[in-house]
Amino acid sequence: MFIFISIMKIDLTGKKALVGGSSKGIGAASALLLAQAGAEVTLMARDEDQLHATCAQLDRSHEQKHGFIVADFSYPDDVLAKVKAHMDERGGFDLLINNTGGPKPAPLLADRPEKLELAFRQHILMSQELAQLLVPYMKAKFFGRIINIISTSVKAPIPGLGTSNVIRGAMASWSKTLATELASYGITVNNVLPGSTDTDRIRSMVAQQAEEQGKSEDEVKQAMEAQIPMGRFAHAEEIAAAVVFLASSQASYITGINLPVDGGRMPCL
Repeated sequence: MFIFISIMKIDLTGKKALVGGSSKGIGAASALLLAQAGAEVTLMARDEDQLHATCAQLDRSHEQKHGFIVADFSYPDDVLAKVKAHMDERGGFDLLINNTGGPKPAPLLADRPEKLELAFRQHILMSQELAQLLVPYMKAKFFGRIINIISTSVKAPIPGLGTSNVIRGAMASWSKTLATELASYGITVNNVLPGSTDTDRIRSMVAQQAEEQGKSEDEVKQAMEAQIPMGRFAHAEEIAAAVVFLASSQASYITGINLPVDGGRMPCL
């Protein structure tokens, strides 16, 4: 028996997406591409002004009613209350894009336990509680996509990103476990692993390394890009394209994976 799947166009019309960390960077790029594919998008981040600006750019050609939630992932209870209120008013979500900014760079032994605890709360606990809130709606529709934007450090720890390496690894294990539990309900759970991407975070890392090494930011940037076979940082839209694919019906048999989008930088398979 053959099942025909269109490979010509990703169509997310009628799907509702909740996108974390979506005021800028990879989160905003993912929201923009999801909207172009027809999804109705709810942005979620701390910066209300930037949320307004990003929301205004979302495609509305499918008559979507986009919106946003102002929330800080450091306070899970507040986030959950706001998401629940939104769902009570507008219904559940088909797509959950977990995306949270990483901890500040530092060697692991230099980080206080409080930093690890905060990162665990922002990433693992927040994703867990959002999944518990959204999954019943997905199960009822026998369709759902949970996509976590994390890091290539899942496969190869990145020097100087101690707490981030630890938390990203925990997030990948959380995702794989959840994927197994939800597969029979038509719900997939996958991770997108961005390599170095031209966002505020990578620019801050370049600036920090330049100061520490006594070099110009251009020199540091060129050295980092030289480690990437494609010779450049990724554009946020290139990471977002992987998110949109995993959200689609074309990816219905893909679950529990880590998808690197890194320009070929990682030395491992």
